[in-house]
Amino acid sequence: MKKLLLAFAMWFAISGVALAVVNINTATKEELTSLKGVGEKRAQEIINYRTKNGPFKTVDDLDKVPGIGPGIMKQIRSELTTSGKTNIEKAATKDAKAADAKKVEPAKGAAAKPDDKKVEKK
Repeated sequence: MKKLLLAFAMWFAISGVALAVVNINTATKEELTSLKGVGEKRAQEIINYRTKNGPFKTVDDLDKVPGIGPGIMKQIRSELTTSGKTNIEKAATKDAKAADAKKVEPAKGAAAKPDDKKVEKK
């Protein structure tokens, strides 16, 4: 029984580390864009709204921001908070993902293959 509880506690701790939490009252534009469905424009709208109206009292107040509707709220609600520190991995940001997607390294020891369509004529 103790092993089961220990395993459950370890799983909970590991899964908790993997979760991103973004404080919508203090997050930077980069941190906000790490959320699925939030690009630079929506992130800026969030920042503009909180600058003009003060901090969000609840996560649900985010739906008052132009461009944030029920669909996006459903996707990101579990990743938001209005207190505490923003906790995201830098590698999880969209910019980092895009940079990784652009990097294509050839496999070690792989030789370049000539293009079959380009045949020199003599």
